[in-house]
Amino acid sequence: QVQLVESGGGLVQAGGSLRLSCSASGTIFINTMGWYRQAPGKQRELVALSRSTGSTNYADSVAGRFTISRDNTKRTVFLQMNSLKPDDTAVYVCNVAVSWPTSREYWGQGTQVTVSS
Repeated sequence: QVQLVESGGGLVQAGGSLRLSCSASGTIFINTMGWYRQAPGKQRELVALSRSTGSTNYADSVAGRFTISRDNTKRTVFLQMNSLKPDDTAVYVCNVAVSWPTSREYWGQGTQVTVSS
């Protein structure tokens, strides 16, 4: 019933920018929307989080370079990634926390971001 569609990943050189998008469909009420990433040999990391209250949270490694935003009418969350580094290379996965009609989390399939040196 609920589907997350991600886009915006790709290959970029160090110092470049990408913007990821994640759109949620379904008859749901969304609370938190965020982005996680996982690179080979590393644990999954919370990159950025956007809450319905308007508060945001960023990993220390991306703070100042990444910006999370959302369009509630389109049920879409964005991640603007600037000044990309090779260490940012990972699969980026969208996460949406739903409170209605049931409380649960949904995960996207992930989009690959590769930053070349």
